[in-house]
Amino acid sequence: MGILDSKIPSGPLAEKWTKHKNEIDLVNPANKRNIDIIVVGTGLAGGSAAASLAELGYNVKTFCYQDSPRRAHSIAAQGGINASKNYQGDGDSDYRLFYDTIKGGDYRSREANVYRLAEVSGNIIDQCVSQGVPFARDYGGLLDNRSFGGVLVSRTFYAKGQTGQQLLLGAYAAMNRQIHRGKIKSYTRHEMLDLVLVDGKARGIIARNLITGEIERHSAHAVVIASGGYGNLFFLSTYCMGANVMAAWRAHRRGAFFANPCYTQIHPTCIPVSGDHQSKLTLMSESLRNDGRIWVPKNLDDAKAIREGKLKPTQLKEEDRDYYLERRYPAFGNLVPRDVASRAAKERCDAGYGVNKTGEAVYLDFDAAIMRYGNEKALTSGLKNADDAHIRKLGEEVVEAKYGNLFQMYEKIVDENPYKTPMMIYPAVHYTMGGLWVDYNLQTTIPGCYAAGEANFSDHGANRLGASALMQGLADGYFVLPYTIGDFLADDIRTGPIPTDSEEFDRAEKDVLDRINRLMSANGTNSVDYYHKKLGKIMWNNCGMSRNEKGLKEAIKEIAALRKDFWENVKIPGAADDKNQELEKAGRVADFLEIGELFAMDALERNESCGGHFREEYQTPEGEALRDDKNFKFVSAWEYKGEPKDAKLHKENLIYENIEVKTRSYK
Repeated sequence: MGILDSKIPSGPLAEKWTKHKNEIDLVNPANKRNIDIIVVGTGLAGGSAAASLAELGYNVKTFCYQDSPRRAHSIAAQGGINASKNYQGDGDSDYRLFYDTIKGGDYRSREANVYRLAEVSGNIIDQCVSQGVPFARDYGGLLDNRSFGGVLVSRTFYAKGQTGQQLLLGAYAAMNRQIHRGKIKSYTRHEMLDLVLVDGKARGIIARNLITGEIERHSAHAVVIASGGYGNLFFLSTYCMGANVMAAWRAHRRGAFFANPCYTQIHPTCIPVSGDHQSKLTLMSESLRNDGRIWVPKNLDDAKAIREGKLKPTQLKEEDRDYYLERRYPAFGNLVPRDVASRAAKERCDAGYGVNKTGEAVYLDFDAAIMRYGNEKALTSGLKNADDAHIRKLGEEVVEAKYGNLFQMYEKIVDENPYKTPMMIYPAVHYTMGGLWVDYNLQTTIPGCYAAGEANFSDHGANRLGASALMQGLADGYFVLPYTIGDFLADDIRTGPIPTDSEEFDRAEKDVLDRINRLMSANGTNSVDYYHKKLGKIMWNNCGMSRNEKGLKEAIKEIAALRKDFWENVKIPGAADDKNQELEKAGRVADFLEIGELFAMDALERNESCGGHFREEYQTPEGEALRDDKNFKFVSAWEYKGEPKDAKLHKENLIYENIEVKTRSYK
């Protein structure tokens, strides 16, 4: 278990996946009927995996804490999904998508996994179109796409501002067909509390029925963790409120290595924080950067006047605006990757040019796009002498067709019309690139335990390109896991059902009950949210958009002390054997208090800057991330040893044979 074997196939990069599929063991259709698989999480990765595995003939059990699989956090994804279809004829290819993803992740991901992702990406679009996903189309009826941050081509397919929702509904429909066939048993309002190992293999889970409070045992021949990321560790994030790390973390406690926990993505286009009362931040899709221009005032006096309400942004002349992304990164401009755009916004705001009352916001302006689209619409409509007012009206209609629901959402929250006044945006926690370490088959260091989608670490490196999360989730679920899991399950065709009355299940259930009883018996004076907010502030201040040695060491000490206080002084009202949302939250926050410390340890260990991990001590004279490829070109995989401080670090060296590793430049 201490050796990291990535199981990457030999041979040329473009042939690895085909070669691997030809060589792995298969399970024949009749034998699949005798094999059970548990899927924890029913977002794009879990939903697509469950539907695909059930279609193949396996008996699947799905678990989600929501009241329906269609409420998975994937439903909130707005912007789009990437695929190297090259519909625009602008030079896209599998290799280009692979290269952009590696470069966007600052050369901290596996070549083989990323190339496979690019290779199957086109299949995802075909699959989803065949399911009826209503992707946007151009005037000729062909699928439309646009450009996202970090690329020079148009490869992002979208469904207005509802891409995640539409894709999830496609996977959910496929799941429902299998539920009606009896091939999927869906357990909603259930939460996985532990992983059960029998003879060193993942053979089931302990789950809690969140309606009745009952503790349940469920067995299977393999377990798939598809439970998303751990961004709610920061308390304020763009994640849905219930998103947590429990399933992945409990697998980690049972022996699955946790990789790159410090790789967190900060999304540049969120609605800024408005006060201490908030429990969630609202994401504005990155697709807006495709048309919007980002700027702050050039003069500090103007910025101050705007903050004080004495000046409106529309009153500032063009020459008084600093389009700082276009100035710093002329080749990519507003379409630099998320980590670069986020740090650039922070730098401007830290220098005093922020434009909201707290000084933590920049403008995203659609005025130029509205006029550009309006002119185009006027010409195609035969209006050769249209005045500016008419052109603006036409342009607003085009923008509304692209982003209308996002603009509507912004206006409802901020009470300003974004067609008339620039949006205010600021970076916020959005995605975690770290997760359970997996090999090429998506298997963790526990045999029979697989991780898919955001729950694993593999495909993005130190930063994720926009629209690639949906791509990875569906690639893993539809086109990777259904092949690779058979390689493990081929040895189980004669195993028979896994009994749940074994010593291993007894022990796991006892561990779960002991933990719950310990939480309930604390009977302190502080709420769960009290601890979650404190943890979030420690993380944001010391492990957010920038980190340094002093802050990380402080964070490690503060989190350890906070965790001790939590177990002694948390107060959970209600009963353990009944519906109890505070108990649910407490279990999740207890896990966050552990992964938070490991996060800070991982960030302290990595003495370099790369992607979303920006150490202030390691930057170029221009303030860009300064990598150390000689000493840190590896995946950090942590083995659980009890307390986070005792975790053991294992390293998987990253070998690049097909691309030249060089300093990122978007200029």
